[in-house]
Amino acid sequence: MNNTIAQTISDSQIGQFNELAHKFNQFGLNLLVFDAQRRCVLQADAGKFQSDAARIAELIGQTSAADTENASAAWLSETLLICPVKVNQSVVAVMVVDTGSQSHEKTSQEKIYLACMVEDFNKNMATAQQVPRQIEKFSNELSRAYEEIVLLYNLSTNMQVTQSSASYLQMACDQLTQLVQVEGIAIFVEREIDGHKQIGLSAGSGVMAIDPVRADILQMYLAEELHAGKDALIDSTQDGPLKYQWPETVHNIIAVPLGNAEKMSGCLVATNALDKPDFDTTDIKLFNSVANQCMVFIENNRLFDELKELFIGCLRALTNSIDAKDQYTRGHSERVAFISRWIAEHLGRVRPVSEKLIHHVYLAGLLHDIGKIGIGEEVLRKNGRLTDAEYSVIQSHPRIGASILSGIHQMEDIVPGVLGHHERMDGKGYPQGLKGDEISLIARIVSLADAFDAMTSKRVYRNAMNIQKALDIIEDGIGTQFDEEIVRVFLDSDVQKLWHIIQDGFIENWDFSNIDEYGTQAVGELIR
Repeated sequence: MNNTIAQTISDSQIGQFNELAHKFNQFGLNLLVFDAQRRCVLQADAGKFQSDAARIAELIGQTSAADTENASAAWLSETLLICPVKVNQSVVAVMVVDTGSQSHEKTSQEKIYLACMVEDFNKNMATAQQVPRQIEKFSNELSRAYEEIVLLYNLSTNMQVTQSSASYLQMACDQLTQLVQVEGIAIFVEREIDGHKQIGLSAGSGVMAIDPVRADILQMYLAEELHAGKDALIDSTQDGPLKYQWPETVHNIIAVPLGNAEKMSGCLVATNALDKPDFDTTDIKLFNSVANQCMVFIENNRLFDELKELFIGCLRALTNSIDAKDQYTRGHSERVAFISRWIAEHLGRVRPVSEKLIHHVYLAGLLHDIGKIGIGEEVLRKNGRLTDAEYSVIQSHPRIGASILSGIHQMEDIVPGVLGHHERMDGKGYPQGLKGDEISLIARIVSLADAFDAMTSKRVYRNAMNIQKALDIIEDGIGTQFDEEIVRVFLDSDVQKLWHIIQDGFIENWDFSNIDEYGTQAVGELIR
């Protein structure tokens, strides 16, 4: 028996046992808890009779190890219910409910009820021990995702992976034309459009006689040259007629691949050298070096976009897992993020607000309730008024959320918004009781967005309010719950349009092709 109890009982666990004992005592039942040495560490008698701890300890010692490992409640006798307590697959204690020699024997239904009570307590204790590890796990996963993005950024050295492909490729063309004198230079890149790969002009300078249609043919010619062992395609009238058919204005041409013969993503092309009769091996090396840099950038940019999409997908998966705990809050985080962005953009019309801050507001809105991952579903889903203890548990979610994100350096501007979204202008909010300008601007914006969505959404304890009633309540809260400037900006905006955008599932004509693309864009802003 001793071998099956491997851990000691913590003070917090003793506290939980005391709470359970209080419930049993109300029914005239005694609760005893024994440690690894079968010592009674807690004996809570209801006052109607006194339990014989020594006798009960002896009975526990006679219980088989197999029965203990099952960690399920079992009746040792007509009056003793035993239940081993397991945490992390190890038995840490044995609790015993002593019903005493009462006037009548317990019915089978009463026995089942008592067994269910102790087993539910057992499960809740195990869950409580798992929460810190879950928080640490999610924090580590977020940290790892960001480390990968930052590593990719650092390996890019002279490249900015947040820069658009078009601007980077145009810069490459502009720099190349400063070194070589040509009539025209262009970079063609293969892209997938409607499920089909098509080559298109991405950047250029001067007069380029090769159009995208001819570029597709040129890429086939280039592949032939590469398979023949050459490093580039060079064709000229200098030593005879052109090898391939080109437009009449082309007298000499050079083309190098973006990639290689087996996997070519485009090509760098220049026509008609102006300061010499033909392109030479020096040009081949220079053009290939520039093309390789462009290809590295394009590949890094593609990987970076995938990582951003993966990261925002992870964030949404986390927030959706929280929203999914309650069917009435499903989609709440996405809506709060969108409304927060709406408010920030309209605030930018009356005072300077950077694009970076707008992105941070959006992400803070998306992550504002991430701390609820540490709150039990029995509290989140409770249909009715919360007790003071339950309300205290709910109030801990901003701190839990801030704790999860605080380990990520790039999230340092997001954390105040998550931590402070339940603060009030009059100082009566939580968790810090901040007031006025002590509350970060991001938190003040997210607070209003959170309140508006909460009021206009159906919840388990009430139906959704109509928009006008919600706006009236928000206006009444100026100076006490909400920031006056932010409320005025929100009320002066086209709230009906906002409402229709949300109801339509974020319609596609809102700045970006869809809301997912905006989230990816916002994540990219974090590492600029």
